[in-house]
Amino acid sequence: MSQRPEVLFPLFAEAQTLAGVGPKSAKALAQIGIETPRDLLMTLPASGIDRHRRASIRDVVPPAVATVEVTVVAHHAPTAKGRPTRIAVRDEAADFTLVYFHARGDYLQKLLPVGARRVVSGRVETFDGIAQMAHPDHVVPPEEAQDLPEFEPVYPLTSGVTQKLMFKASRDALGRAPDLPEWIDGPLLAREGWPGWRDALAAAHAPRAMTDLSPLAKPRIRLAYDELLAHQLTLALARATRRAKPGRETRGDGDLRDRVLAALPYTPTGAQTRAIGEIAADLAAPRRMNRLLQGDVGAGKTLVALMTLLTAVEAGGQGVMMAPTEILARQHLSGLRPLAEAAGVRLELLTGRDKGSLRQEKLAALADGDIGILVGTHAVFQPDVQFNDLRLAVVDEQHRFGVAQRMQLGAKGRAVDVLVMTATPIPRSLSLTQFGDMDLSVLDEKPPGRTPVTTALLPADRMEEVVARLGRAVAEGRQAYWVCPLVEESEVSDMTAAEERFKHLRAALGEGVVGLVHGQLPPAEKDAAMARFAAGETKVLVATTVIEVGVDVPNASIMVIERAESFGLAQLHQLRGRVGRGAAASTCLLLYQAPLSETGQRRLSILRETEDGFRIAEEDLAIRGAGDMIGTAQSGLPRFRIADLERQGALLELARSDARRLLHDDPDLTSPRGKAARTLLWLMQQDRAIRLISVG
Repeated sequence: MSQRPEVLFPLFAEAQTLAGVGPKSAKALAQIGIETPRDLLMTLPASGIDRHRRASIRDVVPPAVATVEVTVVAHHAPTAKGRPTRIAVRDEAADFTLVYFHARGDYLQKLLPVGARRVVSGRVETFDGIAQMAHPDHVVPPEEAQDLPEFEPVYPLTSGVTQKLMFKASRDALGRAPDLPEWIDGPLLAREGWPGWRDALAAAHAPRAMTDLSPLAKPRIRLAYDELLAHQLTLALARATRRAKPGRETRGDGDLRDRVLAALPYTPTGAQTRAIGEIAADLAAPRRMNRLLQGDVGAGKTLVALMTLLTAVEAGGQGVMMAPTEILARQHLSGLRPLAEAAGVRLELLTGRDKGSLRQEKLAALADGDIGILVGTHAVFQPDVQFNDLRLAVVDEQHRFGVAQRMQLGAKGRAVDVLVMTATPIPRSLSLTQFGDMDLSVLDEKPPGRTPVTTALLPADRMEEVVARLGRAVAEGRQAYWVCPLVEESEVSDMTAAEERFKHLRAALGEGVVGLVHGQLPPAEKDAAMARFAAGETKVLVATTVIEVGVDVPNASIMVIERAESFGLAQLHQLRGRVGRGAAASTCLLLYQAPLSETGQRRLSILRETEDGFRIAEEDLAIRGAGDMIGTAQSGLPRFRIADLERQGALLELARSDARRLLHDDPDLTSPRGKAARTLLWLMQQDRAIRLISVG
C-alpha cells in the first residue's frame, strides 16, 4: 500500500471545495495551515460561547453573553452624528437597550419591528447603570430560534476568515469524514472510554459546554492520542528498520574497567552504575546500539562514557569520543587521560590543529590499533582518518552533530555502535518526541563532592557593588566567570559587550587578573585564554556563552551572568553548572535589567529555587512551549495540531509503548489492526513511516 487509500481521498481535496470557501478565503486559510478538509478537521474550536436560552438577562452577571426572547418596545434615532441608534426591549423580567452604531434606520425597523417578539443573543454590559446589548450576534423570530446553537464553537482565525465561514466549512468537512477501521487497541479504547475516530471529531467540533473544550475531554484526548500514536509508530518503525541492520557483539572481560574503578577516589552513583549496565547490555547484543545518555550538569556522564569506551577496547576494538568544539575535546582529554592511563590504555586527541609529522604519527598508530581511544572534533570525519577496528562512537552534545555526520562515523568501522550524550536535561515528553527512536539512559543523581550553588538576583544598577565584591573574592584567591550576552557593541543592542566589560573589569581589578574569551577569537587564542584561567593565572574570565557546555575549572566558585533575563532557562542552568565543582562554597549572581517581565521574573525565580535540571526543563517547557524550547527549526520536533506535549506527557508514554507493542506483534502491519494503523499513518501524513514498512 504505497499510495494513499481511496477512502481518504475526500479529506485530501483542496480547501476550495469546502462550503463557503472561495479562492480568497482558501488563501487566508492556508496562512493558518489549513489546505485540505483533513486540516480543517484537525483544527478544533479554541473556545466557545454559551447561548443557552435564558428567561431574562437578570439570569447572567454582566459582562456576559445572554440569549433571551424580547418584545420590541421603541426605536430611538441617534441624537447627534456619530451617536448610536437605541432600541428599547423588554424580556420576562427586565427592560434593556439594544445599541447599533452606523446602522440604517429602515434596516433596523425591518429587523426589529415595534411590538414584535424576537430572540436576541449577544453580550450584555452595564453602561451608566443601564443594561445594554451592542450589536447582537443573532436576532431571529422565535420560530427560527431552534437553529441557534446552544453552545457555539469559536475557531482560531486569521484575517479574511470569519467564524461563520469556519463553522460552515467545518460542518462540510465533518460530512466527508469516512467510517475508518479502528486503529486503537480494543482493550485500551474500552478502558479509557474513548469514542471512535469519527464520533470524536463530531463531538470535538460540536462542544456543548466549556468542559468539552478542555484537553481532558474524552473526544479531544482520543484525537490527541491518534496524533501521538502516528508519530510514535513512525519513530518505532525507524528504530526497527535500523535495528534490523546487523550489529556486532562487543563484550569485554571487565579487566580494564575494574582498574579504573579501583583508581577512582569515589564510588559511582547508582544512576551511573545503572547506565553503564544498560549500555554494556546493548553492546553485547547482536544489533546496533543507538542510545541517548542524558545527564544533568555534573551528573558524571564522562565516567559512563569512559567505561563504555573501555568495553570496546576490552573486546579488541577501538572507541572514539566526539566533541563539538576544541575546548571541549581538550577537556575530555584532561578528564579521561589519567583514568585511561590507570587502565593501561593509550588515549589520544585529534583536532584540526594537528599537522604534519605529529598528525601522521597519530594516524598510523590509529590504523595499527595502538590507540585504543581517540578523542576528537570534526577533524575525525576526514577521509584519511582510518581505524584498525572501530566499534563504538560516543557523540557529546548531540544537537551539534547532524545525522549525516553520525553516519559518516559509522562508516569508519563495521556496524559501529553509537552512544549520544547530552547535558541538556530534556523533559521526558520532549525526549520521547525528539529522540523517540533511541533508547534512553538518564543520570538523575549528583556524585558526592559537588557543593550546592547559592543563586542570587540583583538589578544591573548594582553593578559597581558586584565588581567591588569580586575584587575582595579575587584577593582571597577565588576565581570567577563573568558571562556577557553579545560580542561587539551593536547599535540595536544595549547589551554590554564582552570587550567593553573586559576593559571595565581590567581597570577595576588590575592588569593580568582578567581574561577574555568569545566566539570571534581564533581557536588558539581562545584555548590559551582558557588554559591561563584553568591554571589560575587569570582570576576572572569574561566570556560569551562559549563556556556554556563542559568547561571544568574546579577552583572557579563565582558565576556572574549579565542580562540574565535575555538567556533561556536551560542555558542559565548550564552556565551555573560551571561552578560548584570544587570544595569552595559557590555563588551564581544573575544581573538583570529592571523592570523584569512576568516571564523573566518566573524564570529567574525558578533558578533561585532549584538546581534540579529536570525540574528546570519541565518549567522551561511550561513557560516557552515545546517549539521554542529547542527551536523547532532545527529540532525536528513535530508540530502537533491537537496533542499538547506540556499537558499530555502521560498520553505520549502510552502511545510509545502501544506503538512498540503493535510493531513487535505485527512488524509488517498486516493484521486488521495493523492495516488500520497504516490508514492512520496516511491520515496523519506520516509518509516517511509508510516508506519504512518493509512490506507494501
